[in-house]
Amino acid sequence: MGIKGFVEGGIASIIAGCSTHPLDLIKVRMQLQGESNPAPVRNIRSELAFHNGSSIHVAQAPQIKPRVGPISVGIRLVQQEGVAALFSGISATVLRQTLYSTTRMGLYDILKQKWSIGGNMPLSRKIEAGLIAGAVGAAVGNPADVAMVRMQADGRLPPAQRRNYKSVVDAISTMVKQEGVTSLWRGSSLTVNRAMLVTASQLASYDQFKEMILEKGVMRDGLGTHVTASFAAGFVASVASNPVDVIKTRVMNMRVEPGAEPPYSGALDCALKTVRAEGPMALYKGFIPTISRQGPFTVVLFVTLEQVRKLFKDY
Repeated sequence: MGIKGFVEGGIASIIAGCSTHPLDLIKVRMQLQGESNPAPVRNIRSELAFHNGSSIHVAQAPQIKPRVGPISVGIRLVQQEGVAALFSGISATVLRQTLYSTTRMGLYDILKQKWSIGGNMPLSRKIEAGLIAGAVGAAVGNPADVAMVRMQADGRLPPAQRRNYKSVVDAISTMVKQEGVTSLWRGSSLTVNRAMLVTASQLASYDQFKEMILEKGVMRDGLGTHVTASFAAGFVASVASNPVDVIKTRVMNMRVEPGAEPPYSGALDCALKTVRAEGPMALYKGFIPTISRQGPFTVVLFVTLEQVRKLFKDY
């Protein structure tokens, strides 16, 4: 019964991850906007001559580039890098879903069966199960997560600075050779925290919304119930995880040169620098593509999961 939950969750997660990959890529690109330009104030010497021959120096305010929306980011991506760029890092997504999502979905299913009382589990227990399952899944899948972020973000770098990973295997092996094995778990604390938030909010809220809809007789147990409950769960997960997701993306994507000080010393340092340079709302950069991706992802995930469960019902 336990293995069955891992298989069902893994199949649904891979299908959901691949079908929403372009939206995830756009989200990553948006979260990195403004990172390379912390907007320092440049003092430009501007001499204004007066009759007495004196002059003054004027400090010119930095030009702040306007934030670009998800549609503009997507169009520009296709124009500059081609349609295939929308699927950059797809191999890493498959590996990530295989490791991370299969683990969290299967473990959550085991805990739900163990902790259920009379077929139902209290919301507090659902959240607890989600936190545990998310933490374990993230620890297992972090190497693929780092590779995925780097492959998705590579196209925004100047050609000379691109990593040009050929596949997720090439990305992981190159990281190990150039940066050491520990680089595979860079940002792991953030990955674990985000996964705990996402899994607890996504899986627990889906089960809770589904139970509420069925108990109140709003809809029957079918496609309508699954879509409604899963979309609501996707919204809850997006709100809860976006700030951590922004910091995770930046820490994983940072380039560390040999002998040079890294851009961020850790998650807290990254958060502080991001807020100081770009304001607190920078932590919700990419929220529109996040909910645009998290909504469809969660819908595809749970609708597929429910269908897979029907197929494996007799096994």
